[in-house]
Amino acid sequence: MDISIVIFLSSGLFLGWSLGANDAANVFGTAVGSRMIRFTTAAAVCSLMVVLGAVISGAGASHTLGSLGSISAIGGAFTVALTAALTVYLMTKWGLPVSTGQAIVGAIIGWNLFSHTSTDPKVLSKILSTWVLCPIIAFFTAIALYQMTSWIISRLRPGLFALDNWTRFGLLLAGAFGSYALGANNIANVMGVFVPSTPLEQSVWFGLEFSPTMQLFLAGGIAIGVGVFTYSKKVMMTVGNSLIPMTPIAAWVVVMAHSLVLFLFSSQSLSDAVQNLGLPAIPLVPVSSSQAVIGAVVGIGILKGLPIQWRTLGRVVVGWLITPLLSALGSMLILHFVQNIFLVPVV
Repeated sequence: MDISIVIFLSSGLFLGWSLGANDAANVFGTAVGSRMIRFTTAAAVCSLMVVLGAVISGAGASHTLGSLGSISAIGGAFTVALTAALTVYLMTKWGLPVSTGQAIVGAIIGWNLFSHTSTDPKVLSKILSTWVLCPIIAFFTAIALYQMTSWIISRLRPGLFALDNWTRFGLLLAGAFGSYALGANNIANVMGVFVPSTPLEQSVWFGLEFSPTMQLFLAGGIAIGVGVFTYSKKVMMTVGNSLIPMTPIAAWVVVMAHSLVLFLFSSQSLSDAVQNLGLPAIPLVPVSSSQAVIGAVVGIGILKGLPIQWRTLGRVVVGWLITPLLSALGSMLILHFVQNIFLVPVV
């Protein structure tokens, strides 16, 4: 691969690392926070399944971002991804589980404003609606799952040892499913902006054909995995411990609710099945892992009457509001700098 390609893709890889450090950590945050699964085990499973989800099922949600802003110059794609990555990194340093999707959307809108490209209001409203719906759906899904799980346990009445083993195994499976869904849904945030301008060509590796888009998603998935291993523990503990005291059963419910929500917004086959029933299609949009987890955690907290740390939740919500604004402003500033100082075409 040409070294110039690596340089231009480096901002996407940095964004993938940031996503792994922040959003991807939420898949196993409650499991690690409740001490049911070790961090190293969670990071290994999460990294593997994120890569598989990105390569196998990552194309669906990327089309929506492309409709929001198709960045044809690789210099522009580099700058947009860099801005989003810096925004997420800054929020991660503050220990806030922010949305990588909000950061990349803000950066794309910044590029649209800089290049005088119109932003499709229908696409933007679709994305904004999922930012509201994501935590709400996770909230109610968690409540329903918790009640169903409690009913099943009350009927089966397993011993404490058996229940502990079931919970650990369930957390591992739910985390694996959630990691796959995260890779499928959020890889568009990491590498989607590079798809229109990628210089990569069709390749065959180990007898398998990899399109340019699949190669981009593979590289982004690996970057996410590195982020999980190297920098995610602080955010895991924020999600796992700081909002409510989390029991192992509640931790499993939160992971499953989060995973189902991410899968809902990333499955092309599910969206097609819904349309075949005569219902509106499910929007295939990159949604926030952090929003899904926190919506589920708050749902469990209210259902059980647990003390919720509203001050911590308030800080998280403020982070959600600041992220797209900061990213949009930063995008316009850095685009101006790259085009006029480094003389790199960004439009």
